[in-house]
Amino acid sequence: MASTNKGKMVTVLSIDGGGVRGIIPGVLLVFLESKLQELDGPNARIADYFDVIAGTSTGGLVATILTAPGKDKRPIYEAKDITNFYLEHCPKIFPPKSRNNLFNTVTNLFGGPKYDGKYLRTLTNELLGNLTIKDTLTDVIIPSFDIKLLQPVIFSTDEARINGLKNARLADICVSTSAAPTYLPAHSFTVKNDKESHTFDLVDGGVAANNPTMLAISHVMNEALLKNPEFVDVKPNESKNMLVLSLGTGAPKHEAKYDAAKASSWGLIGWVLNNGNNPIIDIFSNASSDVVDFHVSAVFQSLHSEPYYLRIQDDTLSGDASSVDISSIENLEKLVEIGNELLKKPKSRVNLTTGLHENIAGGGTNETALTDFARKLSEEQKLRRQHHQ
Repeated sequence: MASTNKGKMVTVLSIDGGGVRGIIPGVLLVFLESKLQELDGPNARIADYFDVIAGTSTGGLVATILTAPGKDKRPIYEAKDITNFYLEHCPKIFPPKSRNNLFNTVTNLFGGPKYDGKYLRTLTNELLGNLTIKDTLTDVIIPSFDIKLLQPVIFSTDEARINGLKNARLADICVSTSAAPTYLPAHSFTVKNDKESHTFDLVDGGVAANNPTMLAISHVMNEALLKNPEFVDVKPNESKNMLVLSLGTGAPKHEAKYDAAKASSWGLIGWVLNNGNNPIIDIFSNASSDVVDFHVSAVFQSLHSEPYYLRIQDDTLSGDASSVDISSIENLEKLVEIGNELLKKPKSRVNLTTGLHENIAGGGTNETALTDFARKLSEEQKLRRQHHQ
């Protein structure tokens, strides 16, 4: 681990996939980091407080932004820079002309992804250069999916330090975890060590784990079982040893975008393209996220450890705001507004029967929940500093 756990808990941050909707967790992280700075000074950064930061697709980009070191060995960006990062770059990653052009739509159906991905590749190369995942300032976990081997590929800082063939460039990992089928092209690259090489053929990590919270928790449990000195106090059946923050990118559950009556008449094209949406991708990504939330919520509830797991998700998105690639300034600014409104909404928890998020009576708002979470993170850091004195 990049951070040494000698306090009470292992701290975990997880960020879902969701294209342009990554602005929503970005807004939440701005608030969290501001609270940490109020407690511990202006130099406090998200990467200083989390032992594990997991991110899928757009969440992987955010995780990288928060943990990739600059020349001063500090994060390239503060959390407050994430919003402007999306506002500046999303219209170039997902150019509106590609979405609205009839020729491009036909090409997307029969001969290529909706977007060529060139800007994203150039951007990540310029931003990250030859930094590899073992360089991150804390342990990062980013999933992707190998279409040649038909299996998930999970990149992590810990594994990269042991296995050189998994020490990929962060730029390649970011492009790979974001390569959503039909939207962006698959990405291939080769990693070499002194004796061997391995070629990856990857697409979006959301195919395997759009919500990477369980990957992060499993990683912590695995380290504990292997008796890593940094995890000696973590027991696999004791969730109170972990402090977990899981951030969603929003979902259109209340909008009821699709129904069986309509879907029963869809052929291949209907499942891939429907009124500008991609039903099959929407279904897979939401199913992946929700199954993880169901599982983690059930575990923490059964162990009476609900205060140690905070999931913030807005399942009331509709219209353009529910899209992964509508990158107009109007929609991006709307997503920022949704993120700010989400802070004011009551703290909620998934209903394990309906799958909808329900307000927690007396639970306060997401803003108060994140404020309390920041306090717990700060207290944990103080315990660690005391241990090293």
